[in-house]
Amino acid sequence: MTCWNLPEGGDPVDEGSSFFRQIPQKAFCVGLWVSLLLILLALGLTGHLRPPPQQSSQVVRLTAEDSGGIQFLNQSAVVDRESGLVTFSLEGKSTVIFDSKNGLICYQPANQESCLLWTMETSDYENVYSLLGAATHQQSHFQLHVNETQRRTEFLGVLAASQADISTLQEPIRHLCRDRTTHWTKKTEGPGRQRLVYFCIDICFPNNICASVCFYYLPE
Repeated sequence: MTCWNLPEGGDPVDEGSSFFRQIPQKAFCVGLWVSLLLILLALGLTGHLRPPPQQSSQVVRLTAEDSGGIQFLNQSAVVDRESGLVTFSLEGKSTVIFDSKNGLICYQPANQESCLLWTMETSDYENVYSLLGAATHQQSHFQLHVNETQRRTEFLGVLAASQADISTLQEPIRHLCRDRTTHWTKKTEGPGRQRLVYFCIDICFPNNICASVCFYYLPE
């Protein structure tokens, strides 16, 4: 790219006057190149100074030991802040998904070709937010204290006659339950003496709450 040329042909031009006529053009071109260099330099610095985008998903680990120093809890959860999702993989078998945006909990128990749904209550939101808050502050490990942990048991009756339409559910619950029968559940006071508990799932949270959720089938 050439910003100026020496005069060719035509009437003779005084060398001094030609030089002075070229000064404004030269100054313009030099200024243009300097401006371009400054813009490129600014863009390069911006790229280096801009912090890398933070991943919305994070693994949070929860551990606890008894008074003898023996570890009795070792759980981890994948926390997705943007989607409001918390996914537990319990002992590599059972899966529990908390979908705080849609207010649903999905239990997929080990060795069962079924999914069980539960509508979140206030206590469930509190537990989930303790994990979402941990991910927001980039805290990835919680050591729970036995003496401070509150334990509670919840009973959910499986409504066998009320099968859910998984096409109406959101991902990743729909993906988890795509090849499984899916039933709604409802909270109960317990199975009573006439019925046995089907199975239980134990989950702990950073707010020192450990919940044992037990399921059994209600009559048709």
